[in-house]
Amino acid sequence: MLIDGKAIAEQIHAETKAEVGKLAARKVQPGLALVRVGEDPASVVYVGAKGKACERLGIHSQNFILPEATSQPELLALIDTLNKSPRFHGILVQSPLPKQINEELIFQTVSPAKDVDGFHPINVGKLLMGETDGFWPCTPAGIQQLLIRSGVQIEGSHVVVVGRSNIVGKPVAAILMQKAKHADATVTVCHSRTRNLPEVTRTADILVAAMGRPKAITADMVRDGAVVIDVGVNRIPDASRPKGERLVGDVDFDAVKEKAAKITPVPGGVGPMTIAMLLHNTVQACRQQTAR
Repeated sequence: MLIDGKAIAEQIHAETKAEVGKLAARKVQPGLALVRVGEDPASVVYVGAKGKACERLGIHSQNFILPEATSQPELLALIDTLNKSPRFHGILVQSPLPKQINEELIFQTVSPAKDVDGFHPINVGKLLMGETDGFWPCTPAGIQQLLIRSGVQIEGSHVVVVGRSNIVGKPVAAILMQKAKHADATVTVCHSRTRNLPEVTRTADILVAAMGRPKAITADMVRDGAVVIDVGVNRIPDASRPKGERLVGDVDFDAVKEKAAKITPVPGGVGPMTIAMLLHNTVQACRQQTAR
């Protein structure tokens, strides 16, 4: 069975739009600042998609597009201005950033109250401590929602996460291991140095593939009846396509789908959830900053 990320993202968008309507009744409109440095093609697409989604849900958004040669002090000055602006409740700095800019420093400079990407150390700490008033990273939060809304039992399950990035691997492990509803899983995190990786992945009730390697998870690495969440977005050559390439995940989809009870496709699985959770976080930030 396919887990339809587009359909589940639309459910969350509908809930977010309803929350935007409640805020509008108080004469409040959530605002999201979208910061992009340079013209990385993928970043242009991602920021554009986020802006369109904001418009559709009634969230105010504004693009701040800086040239590739922007210095770190210049970007820090913009973030300082946005941190102080009451018009923007959330700030998203699109990565990757040019090499002259320290990405980690930039994420740490965004106000934790406006860090709707969930990358600030304070929000990371709140997640690890099980506090619910911070912001969770969008992709990991979206993965949990995919599982919940697809009727997958997380409590008591063995989740194997392949990949230990700060953006996906570590936070999704932290979310699913919490002592909380729709969590309480036993989580194993694997990576490039894991011995006998297929033996570990075959023990998973829920397998999350997030290593950034095309078709790295093969059918022999998945047990019958497992739930497979594919976070990978990889471009591989394909002469039959107009652009000469196509998107594939970290999972060998055609082979693994024959064994998995449920599986996300690429595209159309995890991807749409990231934007859905970003806008959810933006509305949460607005509520927190305008509470009265």
